[in-house]
Amino acid sequence: MTTPGDAAARARTEVRQLAAAKGHPTDNARRVIERLEHAFVAGELQRTELLDQAIQDLQRVLAQADGQRLGGKSGEAARFILRAIVRRVDEA
Repeated sequence: MTTPGDAAARARTEVRQLAAAKGHPTDNARRVIERLEHAFVAGELQRTELLDQAIQDLQRVLAQADGQRLGGKSGEAARFILRAIVRRVDEA
């Protein structure tokens, strides 16, 4: 069920903006995850199974060893998963 209200609409808009922002997709992905987690805790959005799965997938992409730079395939995977999150955020 979609969470109603202005706070939910604002959270969805911010997630879309963060996902589409200029910059490296892995940096954008981290910001999207932070914003979504805040929205869940604040009650602005409700978790859905599909959105949770996409977040978990994105977190796996972002996992790295200390000092290792993410790029190439990680960036492309983050971009792909961010698109899925943007599609699913309307259901939250």
